[in-house]
Amino acid sequence: MTETRPYAIFVFSLIGALLSVMAGTAAALAQSTPGATPVAAEDVITFELPGDEVYPEGVAYDEDENVFYVGSTTDGTIFRGDIESGEVEVFSEGGADDRTTAIGMEIDDDGRLFVAGGDTGGVWVYDTESGDFLATVENELTPDTFLNDIAIVDGEAYVTDSFNPIIWQVTLTEDEDDDAAEVSAEIDQYLDFTGTDFEFQNDGFNANGIEATDDGTYLIVVQSVTGLLFRIEVSSGDVTEIDLGDTTVPNGDGMAIEGQALYVLQNQQELIVPIAMADDFASGTPIDTVTYDAFNYPTTLELTGDGRALVVNSQFGARSEGTDPELPFTVVSVPVPDPVAILTGEGTPVAGDDTADGTGGDDDADDAEATPLG
Repeated sequence: MTETRPYAIFVFSLIGALLSVMAGTAAALAQSTPGATPVAAEDVITFELPGDEVYPEGVAYDEDENVFYVGSTTDGTIFRGDIESGEVEVFSEGGADDRTTAIGMEIDDDGRLFVAGGDTGGVWVYDTESGDFLATVENELTPDTFLNDIAIVDGEAYVTDSFNPIIWQVTLTEDEDDDAAEVSAEIDQYLDFTGTDFEFQNDGFNANGIEATDDGTYLIVVQSVTGLLFRIEVSSGDVTEIDLGDTTVPNGDGMAIEGQALYVLQNQQELIVPIAMADDFASGTPIDTVTYDAFNYPTTLELTGDGRALVVNSQFGARSEGTDPELPFTVVSVPVPDPVAILTGEGTPVAGDDTADGTGGDDDADDAEATPLG
């Protein structure tokens, strides 16, 4: 992170705010951070990112090509990683197209990569096949904004703003000009949380991770400062707090969803919380959390369709403390349990004989079962 970027200041203030929330909600944390499900340390696959100051945050997975994209919050570099070969290369240099940071990412059905720009208030769009820059747009609220994560429904990108009670909507338009198609982007306010179940907090990080259900009916949003989840009906904008019983997910960051299985990543706690969601996504049953020794202040995750998830190690803790990061920066692929199968008794937590911290030697690990929290 260069000293001239205001994002560094944001990280310091964010850590302090979230630590105070954690201290004031010890009971909630105890309920949402039980002993982790045992896993096998050797099941971790590590992808190394080039660079000494990457501090990555977001990730997007291209199922068709079996590759992932991850960005540097320091200078906006976007990397492309090949899951089969393990090779990671630069997809777009930092500073290209005036992109000075890269936060949340998502790929639409047409292979277009959307990149959220944090406190710049911008969103960039790229063609993943050609690598071409397609469009950019800004909400003109910088620096009083933080565009964080992205979900896409029917070609429309929905972007969380962690500093404002707003979900933004980015729409792309293709204009045919002679033999070439030019892409333009517009950004509009899709939803104002004011007066809804989502109570905006003046101190701390608000809307963070966002995911769309498989059928595009709902958006799921996590509010980091409170640890609450919310369901948004895309067609109407109606907001409903999701009932998780007594469980909350403070510091909830990136999320992933597949069917009725929702995964929430708690960054400071370094935990993945699998949740079996009800059919209408108005409630869910959290299952025992999962962690790995390979986690280093993880911020987000993407499912890769094989019982595994890609997890980004941001190392934001080291940056906020002013200590040297552990090089190289990494993205790790880890097994994740199916909370729906576990809840119905049809699945196992995760394959493995060793404990989650990779120390091994836990004779009871094979017999461990994931159970509902709360």
